[in-house]
Amino acid sequence: MAPNMEDKLTGLPGRGSFQSTLESILAGAEGAPVSLALIDADHFARINDELGHAAGDAVLKAIAVELARVPDAVALRYGGDEFVAIFPAIEREQAFLRLERLREAITAISTLQVDGREIPARLSISVGVAACPIDGSSEAELMRKADGALYRAKLSGRNKVSLAYEERMAPKTSHFTLTQLERLAELAKDQGVGEAVLLREALDDLLVKYLHGFRKEG
Repeated sequence: MAPNMEDKLTGLPGRGSFQSTLESILAGAEGAPVSLALIDADHFARINDELGHAAGDAVLKAIAVELARVPDAVALRYGGDEFVAIFPAIEREQAFLRLERLREAITAISTLQVDGREIPARLSISVGVAACPIDGSSEAELMRKADGALYRAKLSGRNKVSLAYEERMAPKTSHFTLTQLERLAELAKDQGVGEAVLLREALDDLLVKYLHGFRKEG
């Protein structure tokens, strides 16, 4: 774990620890599965707007407390209202069950302590889960698959845990010019990765750019 990377609000390791932690766990897996979960607080922007930032902080602290209790999970705060849980040597379906119990624990929270007073609360989380090797072997691929699963959880009503699933691939030749494909091949060779990996990464960046408002809504 990287030193001095603790998130001051929640006490969990912060985003600065994430990449090195995930890399270390994947490198030490030696063929065993590793599951990765991305966790968002639902309607977090609305909570901040309607109840104030102190209430938003209380929500994050409450989620962090419950997340730290999840068995076999390495829990981190990724930033904003996003958390990460890494499960060394845990299959995707087993991670799903642990995260379902986390989701239930979050929805069971009925009050929050805010500025020395107790206020009523209705909390929920959305979660996307991917695992190595079934969904990918690299950090980037796992993050992309888990983020896709999280997006589907949000889009289908929130307050749920969604698993990554096999993606349908479309041929690229009819969508790009010959010059673009030639440059793509050169870049893939230079970076030592597949062309499809670069295309998916670029498309994800584009979607994040234009769907940023949706993710911000929580």
